[in-house]
Amino acid sequence: MKNIQVEKNASETNVNLLRRFTKRVQGSGVLSKVRSLRYATRKQSPYNVKKKALKNLRRKEEIAELIKQGKMSEKPGRR
Repeated sequence: MKNIQVEKNASETNVNLLRRFTKRVQGSGVLSKVRSLRYATRKQSPYNVKKKALKNLRRKEEIAELIKQGKMSEKPGRR
């Protein structure tokens, strides 16, 4: 992270100083980086990935069995 610093000039108003500061922050890209990290999700553990894959395989087998028995149609209708 970068520290953004601006100093007030002799004849500069507080509004202009604040405007210059916000421009410098936007230009540095610090704010966009922080916002992108805000909702970042963690990488799943290998155990959870494996557990999810096994659950999906089991469900596919159940659906295939139901289709074979005629209790479920092959292509589900769209809503």
